[in-house]
Formats: sequence, C-alpha cells, structure tokens
Amino acid sequence: PPPYTGVWMGDSKLCAIGVHCGNHITSHGLALNCCTDLTWFEHIVPCGLEGKGVTSLSRELGQHITVSTVLEPFLHSFQEVFDCTLLCSEDPG
Repeated sequence: PPPYTGVWMGDSKLCAIGVHCGNHITSHGLALNCCTDLTWFEHIVPCGLEGKGVTSLSRELGQHITVSTVLEPFLHSFQEVFDCTLLCSEDPG
C-alpha cells in the first residue's frame, strides 16, 4: 500500500524492491518470496515497517511455488513491461 515500495498482498509484503547508490555505482534488485521460510521474519521488523507482515507466493496460493516455477514467466513479463530483450549466458563468468 502507498507509500511503501514493493509488491503487497494486503498488509503483507510479497516482493521487496530496492535501489542502492554509493561510490558512483547504482545497484538495484528485487526479492520475490516464492517458498521462503517466513518464520525468520518473526525475529525482525521487515524493511523497518512496524505492523506490516511478509508473505510468499506459496502461502498466498496454498501450494509450494518454487523459484524455478516462477522464473520463466517472471522474465517474460519483465521483457514485456520494460520493452526489452534479456540475454542469458550459460557461463555467468
């Protein structure tokens, strides 16, 4: 919910989105909770937001959702939304 960043399901964050700027370098990323062990979030205040929870695709859909299940449709949607072509290399080095 505004003004909070990320993807939300009610008062629970499903996906964190972040940007960091430092030493003339900008980095960005996201963390989509697919099948995350959510009990770890009971020990912290996630993203510094009091009274807000964290959820996962597995919890919301009531079935085990793995990263490998989500990766291809996520990348396809990313290309559509940002009107770009993603290149993939078998050798990350």
